[in-house]
Amino acid sequence: MSSHIDRLVQQLDGKAGESYDARAELIWIGADAIPAIIDGLPSLGGFGQLTAIEVFEEVGDPRCGPALIGLLDSNNPTVREWAAMALASLEIGEAVKPLRRAYCACLEQATPPDWSEPVGIRWALTELGARSPVVPPLSARLRATAADDAPGWPSARFAEIINDLADHAQVILYSQFWQVDAGCTYGVSGTGLDWELDWTAPWEHMVEDSRTWSLLEASEAPVGDNIFVAPTWIDRTDLYPER
Repeated sequence: MSSHIDRLVQQLDGKAGESYDARAELIWIGADAIPAIIDGLPSLGGFGQLTAIEVFEEVGDPRCGPALIGLLDSNNPTVREWAAMALASLEIGEAVKPLRRAYCACLEQATPPDWSEPVGIRWALTELGARSPVVPPLSARLRATAADDAPGWPSARFAEIINDLADHAQVILYSQFWQVDAGCTYGVSGTGLDWELDWTAPWEHMVEDSRTWSLLEASEAPVGDNIFVAPTWIDRTDLYPER
């Protein structure tokens, strides 16, 4: 059985079909496969490591925590991002300090804060209780009045949310729109508006730039009783974290 599991681990790096089959079988084997996957991680390429992370999450075995923490030092940004999110999903509390180091490394490499890796690491830190997003009072009240299954705020209140966040010195990175229909949630095309902030500018300048662009987006945003908007924003401390 041991040699069979080792072969499956190496197949995670194979062609799509072969990798998918190996992934499915390793998940079916469950906890007994975890030690072999951990041992085999260094020999896998990026694709194989990403698939291994999926197995870790599906099996839910906390023994993979140290291996996932090790992947935060990968040369592959997607591997780092997926590892961070898996650590949060598996509630690996000892990952907080390594996640903070990984986030600082992103900033030192001038990775824009709205790229997927820093977004994923911030999400992980939030899920682990190590980061508390600033939610101003008005935004909190408007969120509380939305339906329980609402993936954000009513799109009709988007401009109010933007101004509330900016008035509290938050920089809005981007927004996603969702439609809730018969208990199902679907992505909705937004305005197609895209902007890029000058991350070398003073914080106050970025706050107002993001307000201006977001209000323009709000003026063209889809609106309806079942349309919701989920903005993503950061605080000054997310760009200049304490070390």
